Amino acid sequence: MARIKGAMMTRKRRNKTLKLAKGYWGSKSKLFKMAKQAVMKSGNYAYIGRKQKKREVRQLWITRISAACQMNGINYSQFMNGCKKAGITLNRKMLSEIAIHDAAGFSAIVEQAKAAL
Repeated sequence: MARIKGAMMTRKRRNKTLKLAKGYWGSKSKLFKMAKQAVMKSGNYAYIGRKQKKREVRQLWITRISAACQMNGINYSQFMNGCKKAGITLNRKMLSEIAIHDAAGFSAIVEQAKAAL
């Protein structure tokens, strides 16, 4: 029986990794062993980054809401507590957008939240 060699699949696998490492500095983009390590590490960074992005965006929304609340004479935690008690179910993203684009509308929401406290 003839011996089957894996040359084609090995080359395909290596080229796939080298393609992912394209643009990396020095031997990280040329040599398979170095490229494999760099791609693994960058994949971990990308995974972590996707989680951090969600945190950072939520933090931005909260900062924007907090700034708008200060203008209306209430702090963020009291405002959120008032919203919960008043039955306002808008999420932080929408509250942030309203605070930026519709100051009068946000003021009305703040008044409802104050009344519920």
